[in-house]
Amino acid sequence: MAMAAAAGGCCCLLPPPHPPYSSRRAGMAAENSMTSISEKQRKAATTEQLWQQFFSDPSQWLDKRSDKKTKRFPDFTHKTSKKVLWIDNKFTSPWVHASLAAMAQCQEERHSGPSRPKISGKVTSVEQLWQDFFSDPSQWWDTRFIKKTPKYPDFKHKSKREGLWIEGWQTPSWVKAKMANMALGQIQSSGGLISGVANSFGYGDNVSQLCQEGRLTEALYMVELMVQQNTQAPINAYSSLLKGFARRKDLAEGKQVHALVVQSGLDSDIFLGNTLVDMYAKCGSLLDARKVFDLMPEHNVFSWTAIISAYVDHGQGEEAIELFQQMQQTGITPDKVACVVVLKACAKVPALKQGKQLHSHILKSGFESDVIVGSALVDMYSKCGCIEHARRVFNNMHERNVVSWNAMITGYTQQGLGKEALALYEQMKQEGVQPDNVTCAVLLNACTSIAALEQGMELHSHIIKSGFESDVFVGSALIDMYAKCGSIEHARQVFDKKTKQDVIVWSAMIGGYVQQGLGKEALALYEQMKQEDVQPNNVTYLVLLKACASIGSLELGKQLHSHIIKSGYETDVTVGNALVDMYAKCGSIELAGQVFNNMHERSVVSWNAMIAGSANQGFGKEALTLLEQMKREGMKPNEVTYVSVLSACSHSGLLDEGRSVFDSMSKDDGVTPTVDHYACMVDLLGRAGYLAEAEDFINRMPIKPDLVVWTTLLSAARNHGHVEIGRRAFDCVMNLEPENASAFVQLSNIYAAANMGDEVAKIRKEMQDAGVEENACMQLD
Repeated sequence: MAMAAAAGGCCCLLPPPHPPYSSRRAGMAAENSMTSISEKQRKAATTEQLWQQFFSDPSQWLDKRSDKKTKRFPDFTHKTSKKVLWIDNKFTSPWVHASLAAMAQCQEERHSGPSRPKISGKVTSVEQLWQDFFSDPSQWWDTRFIKKTPKYPDFKHKSKREGLWIEGWQTPSWVKAKMANMALGQIQSSGGLISGVANSFGYGDNVSQLCQEGRLTEALYMVELMVQQNTQAPINAYSSLLKGFARRKDLAEGKQVHALVVQSGLDSDIFLGNTLVDMYAKCGSLLDARKVFDLMPEHNVFSWTAIISAYVDHGQGEEAIELFQQMQQTGITPDKVACVVVLKACAKVPALKQGKQLHSHILKSGFESDVIVGSALVDMYSKCGCIEHARRVFNNMHERNVVSWNAMITGYTQQGLGKEALALYEQMKQEGVQPDNVTCAVLLNACTSIAALEQGMELHSHIIKSGFESDVFVGSALIDMYAKCGSIEHARQVFDKKTKQDVIVWSAMIGGYVQQGLGKEALALYEQMKQEDVQPNNVTYLVLLKACASIGSLELGKQLHSHIIKSGYETDVTVGNALVDMYAKCGSIELAGQVFNNMHERSVVSWNAMIAGSANQGFGKEALTLLEQMKREGMKPNEVTYVSVLSACSHSGLLDEGRSVFDSMSKDDGVTPTVDHYACMVDLLGRAGYLAEAEDFINRMPIKPDLVVWTTLLSAARNHGHVEIGRRAFDCVMNLEPENASAFVQLSNIYAAANMGDEVAKIRKEMQDAGVEENACMQLD
């Protein structure tokens, strides 16, 4: 298109409207409060300036549109400065399309450009359709935001079903200008474009409608235009935009709206303040959410609920509870919504004491009858370990929906009470409440916990009838249930039937193989997963590392480590722990140490994995050093830590050190010894040959010795040939498990080593009388 004639001016040429710099500067105005101008805003302002230069003298620009081969090639290039412009750039304002269309129309009227080509009948038909569209848009469906492919039309006629495409090759050039005018709420007349938005339309309602349709960019531009014209946009316009960007998790655009709020002087409005807190929280910026909250001149229950909810959603339950206590100190009484949010915080910490206090307030306020509050109470008590309390609340609920039943069933399942969970499911059906996909997934976990394969298969039948088998979480729970109940074939059948196998389903099947000790099959499935271009997640890598550890495959573990680094999961603390565990179990304590030392964050599980690895490789002193280092760095050891350290001392013959560790665990770190710790001490004393002390230690235990404790002593007696202690340990084992074949074999070996052939014969007869399996008897020969 030639530009010379356009440069001379034209009565039809649209003057570019003043760019919305005032709104762009809003970011600077808000900077003192917390917001700064983004790079995106700077680029938009620069683009706006270039378009102004273009329309002030188009003759200085080369029209490159006819030479374009790709979208990356610019539409216009400045002749001297070589600056470039794209019409469809995301920073190009809608007024540009209108001005370009007017310029083209002006050139045609003045015959300054090339002659207009003849329009075929088909193109004329499309032009007529667009005229019909603009004459009455209410007769057309706007399908732009449900489009899945470019082939789908942007608008469809409600009765005739005819389609229109904005970017279609047959679409007349004037359509984009009209669309831009419509988006801006402008009216076209013979005298040009008249901006009649502020007086002719309900701006807030218009913005809200655009936001509901997902057209947030157009809605934001409308508000910017109002701010530029010093017209006060209504509060619902800002709140609609903030909620829209919160749903998209678009922090940059959310901050731009915040800047406009500040410039408009509405930052002290409590409703907008609450909405801003919610927007920042949902966009992942808890720090910004807290800044907005702290700067608000006043708070109501909604303000407090918004900021408390933000902390809960970010996994900071303790901070959420502290804020709730501050809220109460200010004299604000929590409503139902606040109660539900704080109950979630108590469930996450867990904080039973605070949960009970809130329950008291709920009873006084009469909120307990509310089904949502009641369900949150059930969930809180369950996750805090107070199952029955949960059942009492559940039984007292006047109304129970599927969420309530799910909360109670989940509580039983998480507490290892699978039978109770399944019984409650039967009651749920009797009361006519239909289970949903969440119910089914939780019930499958309950079947898994008690190895109830038959009930799991019955539930599978119901899942198929209900159509829940396609649900990714139900499918993965089915695979997990079958695998852990020993039916790996059924698990694979479920996996193979899934038409859409996402990473969760793949991870469940790989985990099922690992659970059954089929490490090679797990790794083979991982290779198939890669071939089908499914990207692993952290759970996938966790089960694969466990597979490598189970088969002792160091080389495969190293390859996985390389994949993990490339995928960016090495910083994940759980993956790091699994890497340490894998390297240690594969015999490379050095590589385990390298991973451990390079971890950005280390949990108690990290330390336990490293200590256990040292213990299993016989590095007792290194395990003790790690324990001391762990304490110096402020990490509190737990029961598992001390089991690993005592085991390390036992395998390394560090008797005095082991005694010292056992004495200090409760005294210094408040860890009450369990039967596992006592078994470790018996093993430590027994390996060192202190059998009498070991037996006396068992007799003085404050808790009842279990089978492991007595078999540990029996094994020590066999190793050291101590007949009397061996016989007493054997008798204690028989009291707990009369058919323990290993105990018979060990005592027989003790007698044989002491040349007590008659006693060996007696033991053989005792085994036969006890009905011990024949293959165990053969071990005596």
